[in-house]
Amino acid sequence: MRTFKIIAGLCLLVLIISPAFQIGSSELANLQLRDDIQDLASQFDTRTGYSSPKSDEDYQNAVIRKAKDHGIDLQPDQVTVERSGSGKESTIYLAAKYTVPVKLFGFSFDLHFVPASTKTFS
Repeated sequence: MRTFKIIAGLCLLVLIISPAFQIGSSELANLQLRDDIQDLASQFDTRTGYSSPKSDEDYQNAVIRKAKDHGIDLQPDQVTVERSGSGKESTIYLAAKYTVPVKLFGFSFDLHFVPASTKTFS
């Protein structure tokens, strides 16, 4: 009887830890990507004249690269780059929209993420 309780307890523990790990790792990767997107949007090198302005495609590729670093596979059509203003009054908006499938014992579902940045240069 004691062996049965230990096995049942271990099975219950696996049932709890597996989904928690899948969801937690996806949430953590999303938070890290959001921080990277905010960092990309707040770069000031073009305002100060230290480098030439980056194109929308450069920002798009940078977001895709950062996502890949965190195990997130993005396509160019999943990344949004919008600009407004110019010079010191410029604003850039970066966002990515993606889903992560979570497979559990007997069913699965998708987690939807939209990490974005609304940083303004000031």
